[in-house]
Amino acid sequence: MTSFLTPNRRQFLTRTAGLAGLAAAGSALPFGAARAASLTVGFIYVGPKDDYGYNQSHAEGAAAVKAIPGVTVVEEERVPETVDVQKTMESMINFDGASLLFPTSFGYFDPHILALAPKNPKVRFEHCGGLWTADKPKNVGSYFGYIGMGQYLNGVVAGHMTKSKKIGFVAAKPIPQVLLNINSFLLGARSVDPTITCQVIFTGEWSLAVKEAEATNALADQGVDVVTCHVDGPKVVMETGAGRGMYLCGYHANQAPLAPAKYLTGAEWNWAKVYTDMVNTTLKGGAINNFVRGGLAEGFIKMSPLGSAVSEPARKQFESVKAEIIKGGYAVIKGPLKDNKGNVIATQGQSFVETDVALEGMNYLVDGVVGSTS
Repeated sequence: MTSFLTPNRRQFLTRTAGLAGLAAAGSALPFGAARAASLTVGFIYVGPKDDYGYNQSHAEGAAAVKAIPGVTVVEEERVPETVDVQKTMESMINFDGASLLFPTSFGYFDPHILALAPKNPKVRFEHCGGLWTADKPKNVGSYFGYIGMGQYLNGVVAGHMTKSKKIGFVAAKPIPQVLLNINSFLLGARSVDPTITCQVIFTGEWSLAVKEAEATNALADQGVDVVTCHVDGPKVVMETGAGRGMYLCGYHANQAPLAPAKYLTGAEWNWAKVYTDMVNTTLKGGAINNFVRGGLAEGFIKMSPLGSAVSEPARKQFESVKAEIIKGGYAVIKGPLKDNKGNVIATQGQSFVETDVALEGMNYLVDGVVGSTS
């Protein structure tokens, strides 16, 4: 069973006095039918559910949850990282009786989830990202995946396919997860050819089509011939890059349908695995860990099928490295390694495997990345 919320309903929540008391009555509400399910789960997206990217990947996970017997799913898309998300969460809790919420965007956490969680101790708030720490409310959790390993595999293929030895990255904001993806993409390419460089351009926003197109064109003008990204909806980057003759490595979801002749592979989320596991745990009366992580081996991420343009040497190294990553303990950040300002990141023999929490505080770009975090 699925229901969709609307902006008007959020406005109604704001205007209606005594809503919490009415919600407690349950059967007095026109939405009381939703309470017949044994569990109501809410999903909130910052953008459209069909963006070929971040929001679509989460919506695909929500679709898997809908198939679980006894579960009602409520969703709302295009909810900004403002007080609006608090109104949406309150609506899902008070109108629909949701007791498990997945507010999926990075900016929903602070202050919005942190503001509502103490007021709703019986509701579980699960946030996508690395922001939960032990001093935060215990009914809040953090889940994420080691998708940097997927960007490393993107880089391996890019390293084989680039002719100019210049690859490019269109990024939203220089937060740790984005920086890890940029660095992983270059280091994967440099495992093929250590002379390859990666030009990065930050747009400053998770979704800004004009700047994403401008950034992609600017990279093409500089001779970049393979591009990837970390923005909410990669559609613009993929279509603009293909139009400029660039090869493409996807992110979040499978963008192959947008440009099949140019699409090499992509680092995709597999939220269906994560969400169904959490929902089933809740249905059985179990507790979800406050800090949940996984990678290729755990099925949290997956790779898009290799495209027809990928060379045989690229395919062989891709499959070999992928198998090594699945075994566990594979290190992307390993010494000797400096950042692009000359500071030592890892000394000879030092390495950081994908599960190292220190990587979630990354604040640098590695040597060979052309760009700045400020």
